[in-house]
Amino acid sequence: MSSVDICEKHRQQSTKTSFISFAFPYSHLRPCAHRCKQYVVGRSYLLQLQPKNRRNSHFSYSCEACQTEARSTSTENNISTHALSFTERLWKTYTNTATLLTNLFPLWTLLVAVLALRRPTTFTWLSTPYFTFTLSILMLSMGITLSPRDFKRIWKRPGIVILQFCSCYFLVPFLAYVLGRLFKLPSDILAGLVLVGSVNGGQASNLCTYIAKGNVALSVIMTTATTLGAIVMTPLLSKFVLGTVVQVDALGIAWSTIQVVLIPIALGMALNRYFKSFVDIILPISPVVGVIATCLVVGSAVAQCNKLILSAGISLQIPIFLLHLIGGICGYFLPYLLGYNEVVCRTVAIETAMKSSAFGFVLACLHFTAYRVRVPCAISVVWMSLVGSGLAVFWRYKPVQNLKGFRSDLAQRLRQKRQLDEMK
Repeated sequence: MSSVDICEKHRQQSTKTSFISFAFPYSHLRPCAHRCKQYVVGRSYLLQLQPKNRRNSHFSYSCEACQTEARSTSTENNISTHALSFTERLWKTYTNTATLLTNLFPLWTLLVAVLALRRPTTFTWLSTPYFTFTLSILMLSMGITLSPRDFKRIWKRPGIVILQFCSCYFLVPFLAYVLGRLFKLPSDILAGLVLVGSVNGGQASNLCTYIAKGNVALSVIMTTATTLGAIVMTPLLSKFVLGTVVQVDALGIAWSTIQVVLIPIALGMALNRYFKSFVDIILPISPVVGVIATCLVVGSAVAQCNKLILSAGISLQIPIFLLHLIGGICGYFLPYLLGYNEVVCRTVAIETAMKSSAFGFVLACLHFTAYRVRVPCAISVVWMSLVGSGLAVFWRYKPVQNLKGFRSDLAQRLRQKRQLDEMK
């Protein structure tokens, strides 16, 4: 490398070319930072360099022309960075607010239920057609988050998904029927309680699973499986279980399930598949829309059954509360005994405890002539949220200990006991 490689402007400004060669061996020269294809040394460094700090000093690697260009470019970048940072701050504020509103979902549910009991006229405007449409919007907000890959993931863990599916559609309906008989509920109230046990898992279970430090991805798979399974299972259970108690229109329930569940979810998946850019815009809004839709559904359900809920008193509250609580306990210990780890057990427990009571309320309004069938569904909307969020908060402050499962834990204890026996 020759001295010609040094920036010509800097060469002319320096009076001692030999000093450059001595003070700056060519290993210290660098290409211009802005790629002017010359090797440069800052003039200020040449004038101020002292022998004792030649090796430790810093100097510019750009020629003056490129430095001027860099200043203008840097100013433009600073302006664009400032504008971008404002946009980012605004977006961060929105996402934090949306997260807070979503995380406080059980509180909003309780407040809306109390308001609906105290002032039912606040929500009576939401009649059954609007109620059904609102629930469809809730299902649509779930559908835009799904893709065919999510259904492929079900086959990767079929055992635990099938276990939770059976808990949702066999264990909980049976538990509802037993509790109704034990508390000697009237036939129409009993039908409403069994209807609550026969519907799919609630969409809020994904949030509660996240709070409880469970497996959120698995929770989404389970919710999707039970929601799609409701198209077949809910009409069948209504016909063969409730048909012995009250008159049931199984075909009407099946058609309503397709309208409220299948079509919105299929539409959401189609939007996610063919209009991805549009979905990316509205996706951050969907949790807030889901919370608002759920609160409207809860308020309308409680407001329509206001007098019956107040007149029923605690005698109807206890079996509905126990339905969700015992369902959650059974949902925890079943996978635990089968060898699944703590995270999976928490996930299944919340999925089993939380039901889509709002969907049950829609079915009760549309396909049951007895008015009181909808009362357990309206009460369950509140208790489902409280029990699910209560379990989530309880587990949030309890460390996850059993990560390998009951069988591995039991085998480890047996090995330790065998080792102690051998030492003795």
